[in-house]
Amino acid sequence: MEPWFKPVADHSLLVCFSDTHNADAHARVIALDKAIAASPPVGMIETVPALVNLLVRFDVTLTDHVAVETHLHDLLRHVTTEKNAGQVRQVQVCYDADFAPDLDAVAEATGMSPDAVIAAHLAGQYDVLMYGFSPGYAYLSGIPEDIQIPRKPTPVRDVPAGSVIIAGPQCLVTTLTMPTGWSIIGRSPTPILTRDPARPFLFDVGDRVVFQRIDLATFTRAQREVAHV
Repeated sequence: MEPWFKPVADHSLLVCFSDTHNADAHARVIALDKAIAASPPVGMIETVPALVNLLVRFDVTLTDHVAVETHLHDLLRHVTTEKNAGQVRQVQVCYDADFAPDLDAVAEATGMSPDAVIAAHLAGQYDVLMYGFSPGYAYLSGIPEDIQIPRKPTPVRDVPAGSVIIAGPQCLVTTLTMPTGWSIIGRSPTPILTRDPARPFLFDVGDRVVFQRIDLATFTRAQREVAHV
């Protein structure tokens, strides 16, 4: 399917590859995003990749929708998709009971033991699909089918930053204390917010994430190290 273009206000252009989420469309989003980074149109301010589309924001004093679309058409003629072309990022996670209030519920819902749920989560193949909702909220695909469960009917307040949460086929590591309706199965000491204005988040869209299990003592030590950075 050929991509189509939608003007967004006077300052942005949305490139759409599909109406529904699928791996091919997302791979094309990532490929175009990388091509734009290598050869940006005049006046471009930023790109925002999502599941099946890519937003290109530009300076209206320097360019317009027609010029940006023309540039993107030229890039698309030469774009090729590459599976898992991003970096591999390791994220530590502790599944201690105090950090995993929903682990038993997930186990009961899936007919598995808590240890089996943990093993399945660690075995997932996680790709960063997009950022959204809050700063640093990277939506990860790759939850194994055996532990895919729906959101809770009612969100829970005051979920701590660093919580590892799952819903359906997606996983996320929270960066702020916020409510969530996803199931909380662990907590990570790995900083997702980097404090670097040039690179504010640990992941890029298209990166692969690997979870590494740690015990409570290692979690506590890692948190102390982060606090002293």
